[in-house]
Amino acid sequence: MATLPNYISAAFIITALLTLWVLCKAANYSKTVLAIALLWMALQAALGLQGFYKDTAGMPPRFMWLLFPPVLLITGVLIRGDKTTTAKYDVKVLTLLHIMRIPVELILFGLYLHKVVPRVMTFEGRNFDMLCGLTAPFIYYFGYIKPVLNRKIILAWNVICLLLLINIVVLAVISAPLSFQRIAFDQPNVALLYFPFVWLPGFIVPVVLFAHLYTIRKLL
Repeated sequence: MATLPNYISAAFIITALLTLWVLCKAANYSKTVLAIALLWMALQAALGLQGFYKDTAGMPPRFMWLLFPPVLLITGVLIRGDKTTTAKYDVKVLTLLHIMRIPVELILFGLYLHKVVPRVMTFEGRNFDMLCGLTAPFIYYFGYIKPVLNRKIILAWNVICLLLLINIVVLAVISAPLSFQRIAFDQPNVALLYFPFVWLPGFIVPVVLFAHLYTIRKLL
C-alpha cells in the first residue's frame, strides 16, 4: 500500500470521522456511544497498522473479526430495544448518515484505480451503493422535513438500500484473498486489510447497517 497516494487515505479517515460524528449526533451526543466507537476504532487502527489482517491463511479468517463483534453488538442493542439508549436515536439524522456512502464509493473507485480493490466493488462494477447516498437527502427532506412520502415508501427505501449494502459486503468478502475467495483473482480486495481502510468493514459498514435496521424497526 506504499504506492497509494496519501490523499486517498486522508479522505477516508475524514469520511470515517464524519460518520462517527453523525452517529453521535443521531444518538444525542451520547458519551457511551462515542466511547465505544472510539475504543473500537482505535483497536482496529492498531491491528491494521500492525498487519494483523494481512495474515489470510488462518481459519476462521482474521478478517471476520472486523465484522462479527459490531454485528453482535448491533443485534444485542436491537433485541433489547427501548431498554437501551437506542430509544434516543434520531431516525432523521440516521437517514442523513447514508450520505457518507457517496465519498466511500468515490474512495473505493480511487482504490480500484490503484489496483488494491477489484472493479466489481465499484460503481463501474456491481456496487450500486452510490444510489443510496444520492437519494438519502431526498428521503430526509420529503420524508421528515416536508413529509410527502408515506411510511411505506421510507420503509421500502431502507429495505432496498439494506439489500444494496449486503450486496457490496458479499462482494468485498468473496473478492478478498481468503480461503473462500470466489472472484477478482487478478485484482483482489486487499485494501480493506490495511489501515485506515479496515474502518470500512469494521466501522462504517456496521454503522450504516445499524442505521437501516434501527429505522426499519421504528417504521414497523
